[in-house]
Amino acid sequence: MDIVYEDNHLLIVNKHCGEIVQGDKTGDESMAETLKRYLKEKYAKPGNVFLGVVHRLDRPVSGLVVFARTSKALSRLNDMFRKGEVKKTYWAIVPRKGGMPSPTAAPIMLHHWLTRNEQKNISRAYDNEVPGSKEARLEYLTLSVSDRYALVEVHLFTGRHHQIRCQLAKAGMPIKGDLKYGAPRSNDDGGISLMARRIAFTHPVSRQPIDISIDVPDDNLWQTLCEQWQQPARH
Repeated sequence: MDIVYEDNHLLIVNKHCGEIVQGDKTGDESMAETLKRYLKEKYAKPGNVFLGVVHRLDRPVSGLVVFARTSKALSRLNDMFRKGEVKKTYWAIVPRKGGMPSPTAAPIMLHHWLTRNEQKNISRAYDNEVPGSKEARLEYLTLSVSDRYALVEVHLFTGRHHQIRCQLAKAGMPIKGDLKYGAPRSNDDGGISLMARRIAFTHPVSRQPIDISIDVPDDNLWQTLCEQWQQPARH
């Protein structure tokens, strides 16, 4: 468990791929359950411990997740997420394809209509509106490239089921390791190369700015692409 921020109202955790934010049909222990036990032991709390799940990341995705330690923080954060006042930045590794924007190009907007198959836990993107679909918009920026892969930064304008995974795949860029959306092979750790790298918002109680970023995974490809992005020529 990798806690990166903690106060009386919030916990922000760096989720590792394979961990689940909230309990599901697998019966595996969730991060919420682990964190409740941590709080109970650390602060010697009697009875049940309150912990609100504010948002989620898919099981194979890594990165920052916010939890609320008080009902006041949970209510206000839910409202902030609903209004788009919480800014999340995602990084993903995708196959490099012909015509992909260079690292100095402007962001590219992707606009699709998504449908969700709950039984198969998968979404499908369409270029035009179809019955039962919901509008999905994101933009991505190419940060760096290697011979075979590219590191892209993604910003969401809507919050749909598997939105980043589905829309990038529709654009011909399935995320590395994401077999469900067309990647040719899985990653060694069973996860996919998508991380919630940064989150920024106003603290729901103190009103102080919160802006947290995490390092990329300790993986050769992640490290190489990140080092290329950090080179002065990229700025």
